[in-house]
Amino acid sequence: MEVNQQCEALMARAIELARRGIGTTHPNPRVGAVVVNHGEIVGEGWHEIPGGPHAEVMALQQAGEKAKGGTIYVTLEPCAAYGRTPPCTAAIKNAGIKHLVYASSDPNPDMAGGSKVLQAMHVEVTAGVLRAEADELNRPFFHYIKTGRPYVIGKAAISLDGKLATRSHHSQWITGPESRAHAHAIRAVSDAIIVGAGTLKDDNPSLTVRDAEQVGDVPLRVALCFDTPVFNPDCKLLSDEAPSRLYVRNLNEYAQQWRDGGVEVLRADSLLSILQQLGDDGRLQLMLEGGGALHTSFLDGRITDEMVLYQAPMIIGGRDAVSLWGGHGIETISQAIRLDQVERVQLGNDQMIRGRVVYPE
Repeated sequence: MEVNQQCEALMARAIELARRGIGTTHPNPRVGAVVVNHGEIVGEGWHEIPGGPHAEVMALQQAGEKAKGGTIYVTLEPCAAYGRTPPCTAAIKNAGIKHLVYASSDPNPDMAGGSKVLQAMHVEVTAGVLRAEADELNRPFFHYIKTGRPYVIGKAAISLDGKLATRSHHSQWITGPESRAHAHAIRAVSDAIIVGAGTLKDDNPSLTVRDAEQVGDVPLRVALCFDTPVFNPDCKLLSDEAPSRLYVRNLNEYAQQWRDGGVEVLRADSLLSILQQLGDDGRLQLMLEGGGALHTSFLDGRITDEMVLYQAPMIIGGRDAVSLWGGHGIETISQAIRLDQVERVQLGNDQMIRGRVVYPE
């Protein structure tokens, strides 16, 4: 089949439908589907919740008999194996679909192969239509399937000289309201927001979505601490606005007080074990909002996958001011961490710089 503007427009519609699952489908991917017959859309669907109908099934049910002899456009290769629901390949074949058009290939070896199954059933298959756009929609899911850990977005508000705070740790506010609203929009589509012990103590953050519309489930609030912190009855993590969790290396007498206050307290030995637990919980996109120590730990561990920096037109100065990446630093420029696929957006007087993290070899 020749891919034309109409084909891409129908796949774009399927991607638009898939976006409705943001915040509700984890740990499953976001998928949309459109059924077309004689040039007319006869069915649409998207995956809403784990265990619920897949996008293809919803679209085929809406199409009914009109699906017979038609084409189905799906953002992700249909599954070919039993999971919580039967394989979509069977539903597609049973509906009498003659042509499958999909965007992304399924990276999950347990579910992949649906296109080959349908081809063996004499269904025509066209792959890769608007693949880049569909891949981007499911980047956290694909990353988790390929690496076994969640996708980590490091977020920071910085000055022109790369400072997160002054030497007295004062940081409110480096950036303007436009930048803060933009950051809250990313929070709204994340599965967890992470800070460290210093931020928890110094800032007492709410870690909730306020300046953007919440999409799906509210993100889990996470604080990483070496020792269980002294219980603070005024800590905003105790609010019922969102679930909260403390990861600590050392449990002590304060742990039960936090638990009694509604905060989950778990012991963990490493950042990787924490990411593993969060991934096992279906938290596939994590937003890292800690201070310099936490960002340094994640960058040194090579587990920050993307950076979103909000840079304000100010200079803080001072060798003791908090920097984004501390530690020992590097010897040569070839050892620098770089950003790829960089996006820049002006937000009021600030500049947002976003890109994928590339670590030196």
